[in-house]
Amino acid sequence: MNPQRRRCLALLVGVGGLAITVSRAAGAEVQRGRQLSFPRDHGAHTGSRIEWWYATGWVHAVGKDALIGFQVTFFRSRTGLAANTPGRFAARQMLFAHAAISDIAAQKHHHADRLARWSGDDVPGLRARASSSDTDVALNGWSLRRGRADTAGGEDGAIVDNGTYSTRITADAFTIELDLTPTQARLLQGEAGYSQKGPQPQQASHYYSQPQLQATGRISVRGGSGGKDGTTDVRGRAWIDHEWSDEVLPPLAVGWDWIGFNLDDGSALTAFQLRRADGSRLWAGGSFRAARGASGAATSPFAADAVRFVPGRLWRSPTSSAVYPVEWQIETPAGRFQLRSLMDHQELDSRGSTGTVYWEGLSELLDSSGRRIGLGYLEMTGYAGVLKL
Repeated sequence: MNPQRRRCLALLVGVGGLAITVSRAAGAEVQRGRQLSFPRDHGAHTGSRIEWWYATGWVHAVGKDALIGFQVTFFRSRTGLAANTPGRFAARQMLFAHAAISDIAAQKHHHADRLARWSGDDVPGLRARASSSDTDVALNGWSLRRGRADTAGGEDGAIVDNGTYSTRITADAFTIELDLTPTQARLLQGEAGYSQKGPQPQQASHYYSQPQLQATGRISVRGGSGGKDGTTDVRGRAWIDHEWSDEVLPPLAVGWDWIGFNLDDGSALTAFQLRRADGSRLWAGGSFRAARGASGAATSPFAADAVRFVPGRLWRSPTSSAVYPVEWQIETPAGRFQLRSLMDHQELDSRGSTGTVYWEGLSELLDSSGRRIGLGYLEMTGYAGVLKL
């Protein structure tokens, strides 16, 4: 594989809840046994090959039931270029971002993306930057920031020592202005934040989540429900993942399926699988944290052989012609669940800019009796073929 192809793949296949990279990072940022330290590890890890801050959730207009799903993701990729070139215009890093709105009542999906080079200098005020000291990512007017940390009692009596996140996105079809406030402690995925993504120890990421965030703010959707424009005050629930990685995944992996769900009782469920070309499971994982385990002590990680995704109803994208399972049966040590997307057309096609095509959308989780027990996001990659920049 030539160097240019490697750099393209590093940018293109690192999306959502899993890490894919293509070369060993000089800084060896990801190590088993490394203890995550906060607030430092909320910030950027520029020595790692790829990283993202990933916010999803659902809101509804105050006093109304209609759901709106949202996704805001900022990616950082170390290019391997210009390491010895001074100046703020050296393209040592690339920052790119995806944002999307799923208007469930109108059955409309809107998405937008941005891309810029970044020198890696931790300088406030740059239009493209990612702070190394805390979550503060900005890209040409889009932003995701974490405010001052306050210690307070959580929903289940747990101690919460996390600041409120704020995100501001302005696109042609929508605007997102949300504050995301923790109600529980952060959830360290895998082994205390070391999340294995393949049979080899180096096929891993550092990965933590912030489930059960309280979402408040405003969303504007042009041509939304009833064809009306305007800004709506909203409230709901959200989920944030932060993940960084150094190493490549198993060579036979062609894509993945991932879910992150806030359950109605306060629990949090994560599950993922890596797929071979024939659709079979190559690796899997996830975790479950019960509602009373908001301090993090009750988090149960899943073994690779204990998670199973069984596809159900299929949907073909009229844009990319990719065929996605939009209903699943998911088996985990925490139980067997049915997953149904709330809207089929939630594909993000950014071949004209950042190059990725994947499905990311608001879905519902049902128990064995068919009762809805939570809402969250499903992500599916590798269904649209080889990714190209």
